[in-house]
Amino acid sequence: MTDVNSADLDRRSRLLSIKLRSLVREHLALASDPDGTNESFALGAGFLTADAMWILIDGEASRSLGPVLAWTSQFERHVNLLVENNAGLLARRASFFDVDITVWHVDDRTITRAITEPHLVSVAATDSHLSFVDIIESSGADALVEHGVVVGEVRGLEMCRVVDDVTTGDVRLEVGMGRHDREAFTMIHGELPTAQAMRQVIDAVLPHRTEGADSHPFNQFGVERLSRWKAIKDPSSIGFSTLAPADPPVLRTNVKDSVPCVAIGLTGAKRLSTAVFVHGVDLDCVSFAVDAASRLGTQDVTIAVRRRDVIASIERLANMASIQVRLAYLA
Repeated sequence: MTDVNSADLDRRSRLLSIKLRSLVREHLALASDPDGTNESFALGAGFLTADAMWILIDGEASRSLGPVLAWTSQFERHVNLLVENNAGLLARRASFFDVDITVWHVDDRTITRAITEPHLVSVAATDSHLSFVDIIESSGADALVEHGVVVGEVRGLEMCRVVDDVTTGDVRLEVGMGRHDREAFTMIHGELPTAQAMRQVIDAVLPHRTEGADSHPFNQFGVERLSRWKAIKDPSSIGFSTLAPADPPVLRTNVKDSVPCVAIGLTGAKRLSTAVFVHGVDLDCVSFAVDAASRLGTQDVTIAVRRRDVIASIERLANMASIQVRLAYLA
């Protein structure tokens, strides 16, 4: 099985290299491939010429900028980043770094320079959705609004969400971690009053979201949001005097994926600043963080992360950013 997978990956890599050279050739209006060498890149393919590095991202590109900047820094050439999706997002994030890079959108055999995408417009939750805040908080969960969506979190782990019924249009509070969990919970416990359902969930989750708890799915998901919950309780732990949750620069699409989360508050020097919480080695965390700071209108950002998750590339990217980046190490 391993050999088959390796062969498939090699074949895919060769095809991407061929596609990239073809795109470069047609973009430069050349009769044949330009002189250069293929370079292996984990997220796609690279092509190095005398004056530029061309990168083609394979598939989802939204979190590719950090890895691209980290890898291409060794070549000291202009970087051309070619993507089939999220080109505008990447163009915006690239503008926050002191690097020579152009983002291009690939459409079949044509590449066009990406147009910088504006930040997401803030969306307020409707009154009908906000009406569930009291029951969420009285059940012992924290009620948060993120991009207009009302959710209830148990120490950073989303365990309920206010939704509109797609058939009737009725507004209801669904209990569970993620859409599939909420659907399953409704099928099994649909007869429970919502407050009772919430209390059962909180009682089940809390023991696993405490210090020293054994490994369990309830403490493996949303670790960065647990870190944010702790920091909001003790802002001084990351150099803030006040701290509150804030919308991320992009919509969160999957509760179970590890994605940085955001807060905003005053630093010890009483300066409004952004905080971004990260779990694991994340080469794109600096790109995400400066984008979050730009959206929230602050001049600096603190990345709260475990010391062991900060590698040299992340420190280098922090120094390349036009928005000041500070690292705060989580206990």
